[in-house]
Amino acid sequence: MVAKVLEGARGAGADTEIVLLREKDIKLCRGCLTCEVGRDRKPGGCVIKDDMAPLLDKMLAADGFVFGTPVYFYLLSALLKNFMDRTLPIWPLLQGKRIAGVAVAEDTMGQAVENLKTYAGLCKLEWVGDVSALATKPGEIASNQAVAESLAGLGRRMAEVLNRS
Repeated sequence: MVAKVLEGARGAGADTEIVLLREKDIKLCRGCLTCEVGRDRKPGGCVIKDDMAPLLDKMLAADGFVFGTPVYFYLLSALLKNFMDRTLPIWPLLQGKRIAGVAVAEDTMGQAVENLKTYAGLCKLEWVGDVSALATKPGEIASNQAVAESLAGLGRRMAEVLNRS
């Protein structure tokens, strides 16, 4: 689903990159708070040595993000939640960047999209929009033309918002 959003954004002139968290070594946050951004507003440093530091650099360099998640037990995935937790070293520095969300569930979205919006609000990100879809089989969304157009439309909207700034 995220790939379709990025395809729409690229078609509208945005530079995009997809990062698949499942392909990264991102350890669980320890909650030690040694990484928290200080009064000097410089990014903090995490004591955990894994793939997260380069992703934080990418987030700081980016103008916007699209977060995508499967919905488990009516919430976003643990993988995405841990990633969001691990943005603690930079979260105040994300203020003003744009974000959109996509989610897929089997029978209901539950609070997954609201979880994404809560993160956006805490980081003071500008919420651009979201697309959610229901599917009972892997690959089912890929063949749904209406969902594909909604996803591409979200990508175009993201590119338009980014081009205005």
